[in-house]
Amino acid sequence: MIGGDWWANGRIQVLAGHYGSGKTEIALNLALKLRALGREVALVDLDIVNPFFRSAERGALLLEAGVRLIAPQFALTGVDVRALPPEIQSVFEQPALRAVFDVGGDDAGAVALGQYSARLRAADAALYYVVNVFRPRSATPREIVDMIDRIADRARLAPAGLINNANLGDETTPRLLDQGEAVLREVSRLRGIPVVAASGTAEALAGRTGGAPAFEIRRLMKPEWMDA
Repeated sequence: MIGGDWWANGRIQVLAGHYGSGKTEIALNLALKLRALGREVALVDLDIVNPFFRSAERGALLLEAGVRLIAPQFALTGVDVRALPPEIQSVFEQPALRAVFDVGGDDAGAVALGQYSARLRAADAALYYVVNVFRPRSATPREIVDMIDRIADRARLAPAGLINNANLGDETTPRLLDQGEAVLREVSRLRGIPVVAASGTAEALAGRTGGAPAFEIRRLMKPEWMDA
C-alpha cells in the first residue's frame, strides 16, 4: 500500500534531491508500486550528472515489471555525453500514462528538467524534494532551503512537498527518521512546503513518532559490495 496521497497529485511525479538523498530509490519504488496498481507507467531517468546509483541500473527489473524506462542513450556506458532522449516528449503526449522523473542531484542537474518546465506545468506535474539529513549539505534547514531554492530556480518548478528519507543504510532506525522529520518541519516553516512523507523500509518506519505518512520502500539500489 502506498502511504499517504502525495503520489496522487497529478499524473507526473518529479523526484529531486541532493547527492545521497535516496531519490532514485524512491523513484524506482514509486514506479513499481504504480505499476502494481495496474497503471501504465514510465520511469524517466533524467540524471545527467551522476553516473552511479541511477534508475537505469535497474532496467531489467523495470522491464520485467512492465515499467517503461526512458534514459539517456549513453547511460551506464561511461561516455560523458549529456544528451536527453527524444522519447521524453512522448510522456506528455499520452494522457493515460503515469510518469516518474528521477532528476539529477543538484541545481546543475535540474537544468535538464527546466527544458520541460512548461510541459510539466501543463501536465499538472508535482515536484518533490527528497532529503537525507545525514548527507552533506543536507544537515540543517538553511542548507536544505538553499539547495531547494537552487533546484527550483533551475528547474522552473515550485516544489509541492518534502520527503523525509533520513537514513544511514542498514543502521537506520525510527529515531533517525524522527530526527529527519524535525529538521524538515523547520524547512516547511521557512518555505511553506509541506512534509508529505517519511520514506524507509518497514523496519525503519516501525515505531517512529513523526506525523508524516509512511512511504515504505524496498532497497533496490544497494550494490552487492555493500553486503560484504
